[in-house]
Amino acid sequence: MNNKAMLFDYVLHLADNQVIMAQRLSELCGHGPALEQDIAITNISLDLIGQARLLFQYAGKLDGRDEDQLAFLRDVHEFRNVLLVEQPNHDFAHVIVRQYLFDEFNFLNYQALCQSKDEDLAAIATKALMEVKYHRRFSRNWMLRLGDGTAISRQKMQDALNDLWSYPGEFFEMTGGEEILAKAGIAADVASMKPTWLANVTQTVKEASLVIPEGDWHQTGGKKGIHSEHLGHILAEMQFLQRAYPGQTW
Repeated sequence: MNNKAMLFDYVLHLADNQVIMAQRLSELCGHGPALEQDIAITNISLDLIGQARLLFQYAGKLDGRDEDQLAFLRDVHEFRNVLLVEQPNHDFAHVIVRQYLFDEFNFLNYQALCQSKDEDLAAIATKALMEVKYHRRFSRNWMLRLGDGTAISRQKMQDALNDLWSYPGEFFEMTGGEEILAKAGIAADVASMKPTWLANVTQTVKEASLVIPEGDWHQTGGKKGIHSEHLGHILAEMQFLQRAYPGQTW
């Protein structure tokens, strides 16, 4: 695989993380627990779609396809998002825990990419970082409010944390292409971010009166195109219009 192909795969992975998380959050539009949270979650979804668009546009320059083709005309096995972002919205606790675990990583990842030697990636990361700072503040505040809230809210948050804890380990896996790009100063060295991510998450979990689940085993496969059954359902809805009416544009 040449450098251009490795860069394409890497940018596609970044874009897929954002667009699938955005699609999950978009399902909550009009279904938030209160109007303020409904609007906030919808705005986070829109931010992530904006980030995904910039990344898909850049990937398209490397591959020849446009952003719509990359988002709407690839099959499940072609997506490279981590498994966490495709997990369902079981309840508000799962939404918040999933978002917080992702936001802490997303912040560190974009922060590192701001220093990328690839000018396009650095520009995208710099723009996105301000949005991700807000996302992280929003999800962290809700971790604290619900974890340190009532007995019921605390139990729901602990249950969600227990259910989702096996997924974040995939954040820190690196493909061979990523390792080469990281050594060249282009990609972020995500493997080195794990101690900082874990320290930040542990501090928040402690403040929220929750407990980090035991065990180091984690789910894997998303970066290689091996996904849970949930991604197919997400894409069936997300890609319906383009699949049903090929070539249509706004």
